[in-house]
Amino acid sequence: MPRPQPIRSPWMRFVCWGATVVVIAVLLLLASGATYEAVSRARVAREFPPEGRMIDIGARRIQLDCRGKGSPIVVFESGLDTYGSLSWATVQDSVAKMTRTCSYSRAGVMWSDPGPSPRDGNAIAADLHATLVKAGERPPYVLVGHSLGVPDIMIHTLRHPTEVSGLVFVDGSHPDQIQRFAANMPTPNDAAGPSYFKRKWVGRIGISRLLGFSPPVSAPHSEKEIFAYQSTSSLATSQEEEALGATLAEAGRAKNLGSRPLYVLTSTLAYTAEALAAWGGTAAQGRRQQGIKLQLHNEQTSWSTVSHHELIADSDHYIQIHRPDAVVAGVKWVLDRVGRTDAQAQAELAKSALTDVRRVIGHPTPRRCWQ
Repeated sequence: MPRPQPIRSPWMRFVCWGATVVVIAVLLLLASGATYEAVSRARVAREFPPEGRMIDIGARRIQLDCRGKGSPIVVFESGLDTYGSLSWATVQDSVAKMTRTCSYSRAGVMWSDPGPSPRDGNAIAADLHATLVKAGERPPYVLVGHSLGVPDIMIHTLRHPTEVSGLVFVDGSHPDQIQRFAANMPTPNDAAGPSYFKRKWVGRIGISRLLGFSPPVSAPHSEKEIFAYQSTSSLATSQEEEALGATLAEAGRAKNLGSRPLYVLTSTLAYTAEALAAWGGTAAQGRRQQGIKLQLHNEQTSWSTVSHHELIADSDHYIQIHRPDAVVAGVKWVLDRVGRTDAQAQAELAKSALTDVRRVIGHPTPRRCWQ
């Protein structure tokens, strides 16, 4: 007896045909996007080769750009962004006139190869140490960190205390800032951001590159480089975001910097209306947020017995871009005091405080930075 054949209405056949066409179209789009991204990455690699050298640290390479001569070596650590070593493009050459300098891009950022998760402060410190050793760069080091780069260099100091002779904090993150800020300002709407895995697949099929904004033709070469590597660098920043809690917790163990010269820079420029809108905060909350940040940075200043706190009123968070001279001055201040005894450095601080009204020594009473 013959088996009965299923009855398919014209409507069902149309639905099946339409679904097949949609699936094929999606697969073609994905394949086209992946091809576009692969071709773009190859073109970018040719057009924007690495600044400095690529250092093999074992199955991975880290981009390192060292300039100048002398000791101690000033090592720059960028914040939680996609700029890598280029974060210091406006500062490094000036400091290189005083001593040897090294900037680098963390794993997955700019030219550096991706690293395994978690990308917390311990992993970052291990990569930096391995990179410097393999490159033949020798301590002592003066570490300069911006934003989240400050907890990173604190952890590096904790892990390698005999190698670090001084530090500069450029509008640095504080280990306790999340809790202290949360009491005043709501969490930014985009604080969590897309997960690493979402960014990974969006980047692989070219969506990030297609939707990204290209810099103007007249933009500096460094800005064009940053945009060219944006789709891959953002994956690394996502990994670091996911490990942020662990990084800040570990940095909390590294607050005692002894008598290492420490220079703290704080941006006091008021938050823009756009920034407040992104956070969902008010102007009053923004002013309180700046006050809390100043208190946190006053605390940072107290972590060393030889310290200087500079307030920068005409720059936003990226002081090294808007006021590179202030960062260069901070590095010079530390270099001038590296290797001196604690008593000698404290005597110089007392003398210079008479003429430098901007100095904040130890743990002063916090000032309201918007007054």
